[in-house]
Amino acid sequence: MKGRDLIAGIPRSATITSEEVREALSEPIQVILDAVKRTLETTDPELSADLIDRGMTLCGGGALLRGIDRLIAKETGLTVRIAEDPLTAVARGTGAVLEELDRVKDMLEGDEE
Repeated sequence: MKGRDLIAGIPRSATITSEEVREALSEPIQVILDAVKRTLETTDPELSADLIDRGMTLCGGGALLRGIDRLIAKETGLTVRIAEDPLTAVARGTGAVLEELDRVKDMLEGDEE
């Protein structure tokens, strides 16, 4: 890996092992797993049924973590897939909603009660 040495303040390269990477990411990965589980615990029954039938799709940079889909599937028992081009999936989905705003407006407004 290459970057700036924070102690010396100069550019430096270093070799790290995959084990060191796994160790460095273990805590953030656990935070992600805990958040997924908490979210599933509070999901409405209708959406839970859809998740069981169709699974979930990961998007964003976290979806690029090798094996994250398999780990979430193992921990939740759900089918998990990675979106095509996960880095732009959210932006493309938001664009699609904006293009159809008149059609989806009622869904987005929700209940005011």
